Amino acid sequence: MLRPVDAFSHSVGIEVRDAVKRFGAVTAVDHVSLAVEPGEFLALLGPSGSGKTTILMAIAGFEYPDEGRILVGGEDVTWMPPNRRNLGMVFQKYTLFPHMSVLENIAFPLKMRGVGRAEREDRARQALATVRLDGFGERKPSQLSGGQQQRVAIARAIVYKPRVLLMDEPLSALDKNLREEMQIETKHLQREIGVTVVFVTHDQTEALTMADRVAVLDHGRLQQIGTPHALYEAPQSAFVAGFIGETNFIAGTAQAAAVAGAQTAVGLGEGRAVPATAVGDVAPGAAVRVAVRPERLALTAAGEGLLAARVQEAIYVGNATTLLLATPERQVLKLRLPAGASVPSVGDAVGLSWAAADARVFEGAP
Repeated sequence: MLRPVDAFSHSVGIEVRDAVKRFGAVTAVDHVSLAVEPGEFLALLGPSGSGKTTILMAIAGFEYPDEGRILVGGEDVTWMPPNRRNLGMVFQKYTLFPHMSVLENIAFPLKMRGVGRAEREDRARQALATVRLDGFGERKPSQLSGGQQQRVAIARAIVYKPRVLLMDEPLSALDKNLREEMQIETKHLQREIGVTVVFVTHDQTEALTMADRVAVLDHGRLQQIGTPHALYEAPQSAFVAGFIGETNFIAGTAQAAAVAGAQTAVGLGEGRAVPATAVGDVAPGAAVRVAVRPERLALTAAGEGLLAARVQEAIYVGNATTLLLATPERQVLKLRLPAGASVPSVGDAVGLSWAAADARVFEGAP
């Protein structure tokens, strides 16, 4: 029997070179360039209208760019029709045929390619085994759970051994617990078979959980591409800092010039200054914002630390408690305490502190 890892030994990389796509007066993709390595899992992440699905559709061949090129395995496929690209596709709606059995659904792409009945049934059973659904071949889609239907859709997409697997928010219809379970299972499956995956999602947790690298898009432009760790710990723009995870933004003024990566001081008024690390070059006197993650804020006694605040609310969620803290400037900041930590009472005056390396300075007011 063909082992799953052998089936995708031909996985290839993808290049999007300076792609532009317009729909009337709207530029959906604005000079985006990115590369996906063979066997890599890349997530395209962004809010609605960011261009992520348009990029995926251009790779698939369902949209053609107005400018730029699309390469798959080094081959220019920019104008090639979808059926000649040999790419697998899993959509948000699984579009399984309700009158067909699971095995017939999986074998259907092979039937359309003229593969004989015996071979397509054998390959469909192999694909079914790959997604760990042995024994489900005779069932109808309506007899399966949402997670099982999702795995059938993946099996159907990989049965003809595509060069790349494209996935357009395939987990969005699942409930929270099943969705989280399928995130891990889909990632394990991708590693097992070794296929290159481009995965579209608007869910940051999903992207960070599943992807080797994440490309963050906004208004058709690529904001940053990197590992989940790099995006979370070292965002290169205020948008990425605010979109990936939770972030507090504190308005201030740069007290001195600073180059990217250097520690600097940001004035908050009344002679106060707080330490932070510049992301880009910062001019003296520039309006800036300091970004600090809730878990990187630390409580101090009232009158101590870098900022004064008062506890507005304590939100307990089991593994952590989130404090909502009001500063004298009436800004509300979030601070996250781990389970078991001492929690101040609502109305208590506290101080806040952080390490300069955990606070990032971006030019521009909030």
